[in-house]
Amino acid sequence: MNPKIVAEIRTRLTELENRANISIPLAIESGSRAWGFPSPDSDYDCRFIFVRPLEQTFTLFPVRDVIEEPLTPVFDINGWDLGKALRLMYSGNAVIVEWLKSVFSYHVNEAFRAAALELADEVCDRRLIGKHYYHLVRAQMHRLNFLQGEVSLKKTLYILRPLTALMWLSEHPGRAIAPMNFRELQREVAFPDLVSEKVDALLERKARSSEMGTEQVDSVLSEFMLSKYESFESWATAGRESDGRRAEIDIFWRHWSSELHPE
Repeated sequence: MNPKIVAEIRTRLTELENRANISIPLAIESGSRAWGFPSPDSDYDCRFIFVRPLEQTFTLFPVRDVIEEPLTPVFDINGWDLGKALRLMYSGNAVIVEWLKSVFSYHVNEAFRAAALELADEVCDRRLIGKHYYHLVRAQMHRLNFLQGEVSLKKTLYILRPLTALMWLSEHPGRAIAPMNFRELQREVAFPDLVSEKVDALLERKARSSEMGTEQVDSVLSEFMLSKYESFESWATAGRESDGRRAEIDIFWRHWSSELHPE
């Protein structure tokens, strides 16, 4: 993380708060840097949650619930309204939980993050989280023709990370929130020794190569990923066990909407 770029992102976030009249309780780094496999030329994927003033939040005519700053080769900065983030959390989208667990923070209200993580522990359904990760894997598998031919290191890891998250869910029954960082995931799942060695070598090459560097996927690794992908097909149609947690999410939303932007 380049200190000058980090400082620039923080400045941009402060300017955005003032310009858009919003409050940002959480702004973190997502993407390959937070997942633990950046390239030397990786851009900065800043993601944030925001809250608008109450008269704009509690309205019959809401404005767009996403804010996107102009994309550059270095900066990719965008965020979700708190309501959108919570609805996606409840529907099984793991992205918001990953944001909450990112170790790279630009700006964080720690009380908000702690409360949001506590809420996630209570309302996230592991079936839906697993379904989310499975469909990430499936989309990349089909896009890359099931790892045939030359594949970018980045795209290989875009399969391996959610696939490892599925392994983690399978090996940790009763839990729904997998680690965000790939190295942490790797430590907490049962990779065969040879596969683990191949993964380590892939991560080392990714750290030295350009963001779009390509290669033929190692046969040991590709066979393992294909086999795991096929074994996780049951996640594809997983459904929610119960809809009984909506009241908790509403309470959280009302409280923090008022707490973060009361005027």
